[in-house]
Amino acid sequence: MSYNLSAIVAIDRNGAIGRQGQLLCHMPADMKHFKNITMGHSIVMGRKTFESFPKGPLPERQNIVITRNKVYNPHSEVTVVHSVDEALVAATMPGEVMVIGGEQIYHATFPLLSTIYLTVIDHEFEDVDAHFPRIDLRSWTIVEREEHIADERNPYPFTFMTLKRKKSQR
Repeated sequence: MSYNLSAIVAIDRNGAIGRQGQLLCHMPADMKHFKNITMGHSIVMGRKTFESFPKGPLPERQNIVITRNKVYNPHSEVTVVHSVDEALVAATMPGEVMVIGGEQIYHATFPLLSTIYLTVIDHEFEDVDAHFPRIDLRSWTIVEREEHIADERNPYPFTFMTLKRKKSQR
């Protein structure tokens, strides 16, 4: 089966993505961006990421949760799998398969990614405990870049970027 695996993530200047199971901060513009990018796609996440959603499965997306727990069954609208390979086979929605976190899932899928939808928050957060893999820009091309200033709803300046993996030189 052929698939196009992408990740969507918000990081701070140091690549941090979270602390104590939560996002770094509340950024409504990034939430809207996330919704626009992931809508209509299969989304792959770890159990802790899924359990952080206050309202359960994200609507209008196939929610695929990777867990080691063989009896985990959180919701009838969730596809539970036990490996990245199983997640890719289970993805049934058209287009990209979107990895949405957390740290372990990002690290496990990073070598397979063809696209990263990256939000860089221009701030360094303290007490962080989760990071995205280091992005070596020599292996990626920035195909879109959109900078935003802080405003009354979004407390920090941020940049939306779309990165495409360069073809290997073999």
